[in-house]
Amino acid sequence: MTSLAKMLRILELFEDDRSNFQLDDAVAATGASRATVYRYLQVLSASGLIAPATGGSFVLGSKIIELDRLVRKTDPLSTSARPIMEAVSARLGLNMLLCSYYGDKVMCAEIVWPDHSVRPAYERGRKMPMFHGAMAKLILAHLTPYQLRNMMLWHADEIRAAGLGDNWEEFRQAMARIRKEGSCVTRGEVVEGLVGIGAPIFDPDRRILGSIVFAVPEHQLVAIGEPVLRAEIIAIAAQIDAAIAHHVPAGTQAVARSARPRRGPQA
Repeated sequence: MTSLAKMLRILELFEDDRSNFQLDDAVAATGASRATVYRYLQVLSASGLIAPATGGSFVLGSKIIELDRLVRKTDPLSTSARPIMEAVSARLGLNMLLCSYYGDKVMCAEIVWPDHSVRPAYERGRKMPMFHGAMAKLILAHLTPYQLRNMMLWHADEIRAAGLGDNWEEFRQAMARIRKEGSCVTRGEVVEGLVGIGAPIFDPDRRILGSIVFAVPEHQLVAIGEPVLRAEIIAIAAQIDAAIAHHVPAGTQAVARSARPRRGPQA
């Protein structure tokens, strides 16, 4: 692991149930010497990514707030999807989630939750399971073969526990089935009582960016019909794909160019 990778690993110490850490925690996380970790902390503090707090602890710094604002303003995935999600949710009265990923983590990027009879179970920035739920399976299924092989190498036990295959060939076939269907429906895999109906979102070169998902109680699924919601979410995903292809970053005068011809999924 490079020195930079070790330093960035310190940021992984922050979790929902852990808002601060001590020097010794950073030493344990990086495996570096105390002197080296102290230098890492100085660099991260100077950048504003972390900040010193009471008792020798460190908390997230104000730079995170600044970056979050920029993401909300400029990220093609979020800024393209949000208006479409709001319009669809207003029309159908259904809860919707937008998910993205990095590394081996799936994250809720946007949420529109008009049905207040269902307790909100998600929020922007919340990490999701990688192998459970429609939002994650759709992203997983459209990773490259190389990425999927690495998933099987590093997460074989989790993949087996999720029922996605006991070996590489079974896992590969499970992912191929999801890709072929073009959508995915899961029941109670992330939140008990909620059904996820989702479709993948791509960039103009058909690289997976994330997924868009209805999160509804079973009775809503029955009332509307699974085929109807599958068709609806696929159409919404296509709208978002088109919006991303024509995305122009805020504050620029660039003219949006037509998307290049799309190729099939890489995985």
